[in-house]
Amino acid sequence: MSKQANPTSDKLRLDKWLWAARFFKTRALAKAAIEGGKVHYNGSRTKPSREPVVGDTLTIRQGWDDKTVIITALSQQRRGASEAQQLYTETEESIQQREKRALERKANSASQIAPDSRPTKKQRRDIRKLKDHNA
Repeated sequence: MSKQANPTSDKLRLDKWLWAARFFKTRALAKAAIEGGKVHYNGSRTKPSREPVVGDTLTIRQGWDDKTVIITALSQQRRGASEAQQLYTETEESIQQREKRALERKANSASQIAPDSRPTKKQRRDIRKLKDHNA
């Protein structure tokens, strides 16, 4: 008895495309990001089962940054990074915003004074006392 091919198995899911395009390490992480509202499809929230279409826009929040990409190709297979980058094009505005935010974060962290060394045992006790006293 031969098994018939399932016609729905050829459909590409958004979470699978995000995984194939190497935005997320696993499909489960891609699905969680979509369900958590970190991925917007054409400006609105979406579901992991949505079928991506070439030419549509995705806004993906990863860490501190938002990436706005336009889907240029579809793939169900995860391949090398150079091939994965051919599946989408990031908008110029998105690239500029990410670079601007990265410079702001760098400037902000440079203005903070880092301690020369870790606190000693006595200093840690004093810090703990101060925190407990203020709480």
